[in-house]
Amino acid sequence: MSIHTGEKPFKCEVCDKRFRQCEGRNSHMRIHTGEKPFKCEVCDKMFNQCGDRNSHMRIHTGEKPFKCEVCNKRFSLSGNRNKHMRIHTGEKPFKCEICDKKFSQSRNRNIHMMIHTGEKTFKCEVCDKRFRQFEGRNIHMMIHTGEKPFKCEVCDKRFSQRSNQNRHMLTHNGKKPN
Repeated sequence: MSIHTGEKPFKCEVCDKRFRQCEGRNSHMRIHTGEKPFKCEVCDKMFNQCGDRNSHMRIHTGEKPFKCEVCNKRFSLSGNRNKHMRIHTGEKPFKCEICDKKFSQSRNRNIHMMIHTGEKTFKCEVCDKRFRQFEGRNIHMMIHTGEKPFKCEVCDKRFSQRSNQNRHMLTHNGKKPN
């Protein structure tokens, strides 16, 4: 009956969120208590919701039950398929509040917002240089580690950054790098 009436008589004592059923509230409470009773039998990772564990299991099984109807690409989570669909629809629901630029994913909008705020969240632990993106910091770290994953296919010279490899390739093409 509570489905039809909309009544939610069971209230979380911590955040005041309301639920139709006692079980819903009890399940929700695990968020606040940190209890994680659902264990992945493959990697032992723990979850506070059974459904979260079941979704996680697809990492191990490779199951991808959600299919894009346009290009047939498959996904393990429906939310990932829904995000992917924006490639085909061109939908960009996330708008920058400052310059009105639009984005297909909230993550991209949030990264863009750092341009306006000047925020650089990710810090190099060696030299304290800061970066807007985690990936930028990781690429920078190769300067300190000496790692050079990018190799010239012509002369086997190695580079820590792809941009340096690309610039180097111009020397083999007979062009002068800028």
